[in-house]
Amino acid sequence: MSIDQPTTDARPLPAAAAERPRAAGPEWLRRISPGRYSGVLAALLVVCVYLAITEPAFGTWDNLMNVVKSNSVMFVLALGATFVIISAGIDLSVASAMAASGMILGLTLRAGWATVPAIAVTLLFGLGLGLIMGSTIAWLKISFLVVTLGGLSIFQSFALVVNDGATISVFGLPGFGPIRSFVNDEIAGIPLLLLFDVALLLLAGGVLRYTRFGRALFAVGSNAEAARLNGINVSAVLMTVYGIAGLTAGVAAIVSVGRLTGASPESDPTLLLTVITAVLIGGTAYTGGEGGVFGTLIGVLFLGVVQNGLTLSGVNTFWQGMVSGLILIGAVGLEVLRRRGRLPSLRRGGPPPENPPAAPAPAAGPIA
Repeated sequence: MSIDQPTTDARPLPAAAAERPRAAGPEWLRRISPGRYSGVLAALLVVCVYLAITEPAFGTWDNLMNVVKSNSVMFVLALGATFVIISAGIDLSVASAMAASGMILGLTLRAGWATVPAIAVTLLFGLGLGLIMGSTIAWLKISFLVVTLGGLSIFQSFALVVNDGATISVFGLPGFGPIRSFVNDEIAGIPLLLLFDVALLLLAGGVLRYTRFGRALFAVGSNAEAARLNGINVSAVLMTVYGIAGLTAGVAAIVSVGRLTGASPESDPTLLLTVITAVLIGGTAYTGGEGGVFGTLIGVLFLGVVQNGLTLSGVNTFWQGMVSGLILIGAVGLEVLRRRGRLPSLRRGGPPPENPPAAPAPAAGPIA
């Protein structure tokens, strides 16, 4: 699949289309990328210091690793959501896609499948769900809100139907042993899950920064029409982006089943909210064309630390969804104020940002 298509249209871009790519030129390169998420980074440090003083158990190694493990599912889903939101879209179906993929994993393990084939089918199933969403949005030109909202309902119903709404227990099944070890074991006190999360982070960050697909993605998110006129196959980019989100839903399903020792047909009702919140407070613009996975990591850590602090403080879990909702509204509100010029810019000088500028696409070629 190619994301670039040659064009012989030599007409100059309309002023509105050309305006945003110019803003992402050399001047943009001189801005320091932590400015996007400097606020949430400062807030994370303040919360950590406060909890370390007021809750002695917070700073222990076991508790910190528990924060990592308990938020790995959200982190994996947030990586895929970052790609989607950079494209100026949103995927409301990822939590339901994770539940459906988890049921596939549970069914295959219960049927006696070995670990590797069961995992492969789960990942392919999640990827397939994402590609269905992406192709419907890209080729049929249906709004991503309509498509992914419909997908949310369809995938959730599928997860309930395949086992009559019952959870599939995989504890003790031969194929589940390696998955359980992967999710719960440690090397020199460092969870394998943490090493896996770091590897995913570096892979996603490398794709966004160093590949032709990453450059095309930022161009599409900044201005899809300008990207098309510059030779980028916008439909292919969108289909790939939602395919990545579906694939991460499959990965998150494996992690979730490993932690719960069972495949549940229903996901946490606040999971979708926290995933989107983590991406947005991490500096990825809801309007598309700006963001990165390292900011998403900080957003996930911030939400995870806040939730852990509420738990250690004995706050009722019913309040945690309210906190996530308020943080989401605040993050989007600050982004709106920043774009309207009512907040001072923190990005002055420094190294190149995490995500490259949305420049015109290079010559036609395959996805890097």
